[in-house]
Amino acid sequence: MAGFTSIPEMLRREAAAAIRAPEGRPALSHAALSDLAAGTVAWLNAHGIGRNDRVAIVLPNGPEMAAAFLCIGAGATTAPLNPAYRAEEFDFYLSDLNAKAIVLAKGEGGAAREVAERRGIAILELTPGEAAGAFALSGGAPGRAAKPGMAEPSDIALVLHTSGTTARPKIVPLTQANLAASARHIGATLRLSPADSCLNIMPLFHIHGLVAAVLSSIAAGGAVICTPGFDALRFFRWLDEERPTWVTAVPTMYQAILARADRNRDIIARARLRVLRSSSASLPGPVMRELESVFGCPLVESYGMTEASHQMASNPLEGVRKPGLVGLPAGPEIAIMAEDGTLLPQGEVGEVVIRGPNVTAGYENNPEANAKAFTKGWFRTGDQGMFDPDGYLMLTGRIKELINRGGEKVSPLEVDGVLSAHPAVAQVLTFAMPHAKLGEEVAAAVVLREGATLTERELRDFAAKHLADFKVPRKVVFLPEIPKGATGKLQRIGLAEKLGLSA
Repeated sequence: MAGFTSIPEMLRREAAAAIRAPEGRPALSHAALSDLAAGTVAWLNAHGIGRNDRVAIVLPNGPEMAAAFLCIGAGATTAPLNPAYRAEEFDFYLSDLNAKAIVLAKGEGGAAREVAERRGIAILELTPGEAAGAFALSGGAPGRAAKPGMAEPSDIALVLHTSGTTARPKIVPLTQANLAASARHIGATLRLSPADSCLNIMPLFHIHGLVAAVLSSIAAGGAVICTPGFDALRFFRWLDEERPTWVTAVPTMYQAILARADRNRDIIARARLRVLRSSSASLPGPVMRELESVFGCPLVESYGMTEASHQMASNPLEGVRKPGLVGLPAGPEIAIMAEDGTLLPQGEVGEVVIRGPNVTAGYENNPEANAKAFTKGWFRTGDQGMFDPDGYLMLTGRIKELINRGGEKVSPLEVDGVLSAHPAVAQVLTFAMPHAKLGEEVAAAVVLREGATLTERELRDFAAKHLADFKVPRKVVFLPEIPKGATGKLQRIGLAEKLGLSA
């Protein structure tokens, strides 16, 4: 299967489990999943939906969502959307996507259903089957697909929007070949095999869960265990009952898991985890070391983004893993570029750029964004970084998130790393706060460890031992929880406004 270039080519005729779910439901085998995909594509074709036609999927996290993504994606273009969106958000996304149909759980859908009905978008209702992930579709109207049959490598498999924190969200089209390349890269990095099973706690409307957890597992002939979503209280029960060999998650999830690790030592001792994977945000070094110590297995930090079909770089499973660095190129080529488009030598800081088989060809209907994003065939990630002497990639921050304090540029990631080393700190996020004279000032949102006490002055004094004066946060806000986005990522941009901090 090493040479697969599309979702249909990943599907296998084997009896081993492909999709599993907690709570004792029977698993869906690889052979049954392959049959389900063939049947789903035939059904869609008979209802006028074929290759490159867009089908929005609005389903809760779980096995049916994973199976719908795979089976619809085998012969059409999937557009998974967050079920928590409000009506005006569904109105924007369904319009922007030009969706031909929308898949909703039978009798469910709320705001998504209302918007689809108003817009005249065909509603396809999904009814779960007995096995985890098995489903049947109903609804729609008979029709003839312009491009029937199973998807080809150049067809668009998935469309997702960028986060849109600073501008109108952009549509990222990813081909079958893009997704297949990323699944191959992740499988090679983690040495995935049919013996592996991934406990998925990531949302399945986001590239991380879809590609890292679902697609790479299926491509390797292994299984994905589809939970209803992240729940720190239920995580250890799932770990004990489902016996996964690996987990992929974001740092905020791992920090919540660590907070409950002490009371679940027996379960951890019985676990058969082979590797933990962290991606989508920077993992503080102390958290990485604690996770490896508690779970007794490697923690592999990876670097990904939607435009790269997820994975770009990763620390190696075997060999040196460097806390605070996102590792070695693990898929596309990676280089460091100056503002004028020249590539910089090792050790110099610039913008991280990528090119390769997993990288999108460009944003949809957005020539202005593409002109900014692509230089000499390289995609500009918007991240600032450098290669260390061993060739490991160090990110120094999002270019848009760098704090400009009176002309002095401060990397929030660097400040995060220092503050998170304080023994009383459980979680930290450094961000820009408006300042009347300097333009921006350094601020930090901090969550303390359970039972710990710490004052703003004490934390600032600690930071001053490790940071230049202009990098020390002038404002520290202690919170029970730092606001997160829908995927569990902490969001720096806009945090000052959310916390009511003004110039």
